[in-house]
Amino acid sequence: MNKYLQTLVKNVRKQLESWLNEQQVIEHKELFRFLHSISGTASTIGFTVAGEMAQKLMNQIKENEEKVWTKEELQAFLFPLISIFYYEEFSNVDEIIEKQKNIEDQKLILVIDDDTALLMYIKDQLEMNGWVVIAVADSERAINSYYDLNPDCVIIDLHMKDKNGLEVLLHLKDQMNQQFIPTIMISVDKSKAMRVRSYQLGADDYIEKPLEMDEFIVRINRQLERKQAIDDLMLIDELTRVYNRKYLSQTYERLISHLKRQYETFSMAMLDLDHFKQINDSYGHVVGDKVLATFAEIIRNGLRLNDIIIRYGGEEFIVLLPDTKAKEAQIVLDRVLKEFSNHSFTSNQGEEFTCTFSGGIHEIQLDQQDMKKNIEMADSALYEAKVAGRAQLKLVPVNNVHYHKKPIHIGIIDDDPIIRTMLEDLINKSKYTEGFTLDIQCFKDGMEFFESNWHEQKNEPYLIILDGMMPRMDGLEVLQKLRESRYQERITVMMLTSRKSEQDISRALQLGADDYITKPFKLMELETRLGHLIKRMK
Repeated sequence: MNKYLQTLVKNVRKQLESWLNEQQVIEHKELFRFLHSISGTASTIGFTVAGEMAQKLMNQIKENEEKVWTKEELQAFLFPLISIFYYEEFSNVDEIIEKQKNIEDQKLILVIDDDTALLMYIKDQLEMNGWVVIAVADSERAINSYYDLNPDCVIIDLHMKDKNGLEVLLHLKDQMNQQFIPTIMISVDKSKAMRVRSYQLGADDYIEKPLEMDEFIVRINRQLERKQAIDDLMLIDELTRVYNRKYLSQTYERLISHLKRQYETFSMAMLDLDHFKQINDSYGHVVGDKVLATFAEIIRNGLRLNDIIIRYGGEEFIVLLPDTKAKEAQIVLDRVLKEFSNHSFTSNQGEEFTCTFSGGIHEIQLDQQDMKKNIEMADSALYEAKVAGRAQLKLVPVNNVHYHKKPIHIGIIDDDPIIRTMLEDLINKSKYTEGFTLDIQCFKDGMEFFESNWHEQKNEPYLIILDGMMPRMDGLEVLQKLRESRYQERITVMMLTSRKSEQDISRALQLGADDYITKPFKLMELETRLGHLIKRMK
């Protein structure tokens, strides 16, 4: 049966490539015959899920309908069937969205080394350990993208042609702004003087080459654990296990930076427990602490993945809700208020009681960046909620100013129409592109891409997803031409490569590819990498 399945997949792929790459319009009767054939053949050889989907699509159209299909219409209509046929090679897009939380928990490691063979080896080995690794051969490119990548650990080769590793270390330490990001130096230099110098300049570890990979991974993991422990110690409130006030400024500045770049407003909420002093006076501070801890837990569980809760002081908490309008924030927090109000507490004497909270919500606009003033405005709305009877949320009036989302242009250059279809659908659904106005263009080869001049039309960021092997113009030729162009600084490139073409990967890194992923790949993995690249785009 496997032989027949391979034949079916080959035939389906050939037909789709013909339609999506060559023909301008597709006759309706051709499409119906195509679905009819799959429906019968797939079910016969045991590929039941494909046969059932083909039948389902057939039921949505009429056999003798007078119609022609454009490539775009056909691509959208057949996408459920395409997903089934290529499921083994590509993850289901909806599965990616469901598993987004696990993706975001992965640690990001930035590796800087102009020895591309070693760079590829380190990347492969560390990713087997469950980390996301961005490998950069160009030290200047690494320095420029460091802030936006916000890695959990940085690994720097000491001896590079264009810049000494210690210079890179100094540049990065200047950007860290007191935030602890462990840095590991790697080198063939075994001298004590070089180790001491590295530590003096801020390196957290120094590992000699050749690398013993099992030990290397353990030492990286120790640094990641150390970072986590320091973050917990410095930024987490001991009682409530949410962020403390120290975390507020850096988080607020990050959201303001996001607002400036993408014109996406965010909301700040000031929350305060109602009659909390009476609870402490009546039941004692031990019970009061339990109320605070429970309050923080219910808020944390009720917020979305990217929302941030900070204990501002006493029974006051600040919640920052990225890319969220005030009314949307009110819906989220009203749900939290309802759950908390229904929670029953028990005093040490066995007496049951409930508690509520009040809140003020302020939607931060581009012309309102002062943190202190914004806190005061949210606090003023909180006061109004208290005066109005507590157990409610009040909004600060929003200026009627509309800001457009920042555009981002994404080009997919691949001669395989199936890959183009899957990638376009992934990008449209990705949470990483929610803050942008999307312009997605697909090209079947490098010549078509350059002939379009699409990437030269706007002085805005472009992300190019580029297949390494294509007809008419090889992917490496496209990359080289982009990096030699006057607009190369605003173009980010993700290469799609074959596992067998290590020379191509090495050349891509040398030419300035921002990241690469090898085929066959899972869309979930690709989406993670695209997310990191999109974050760093100005």
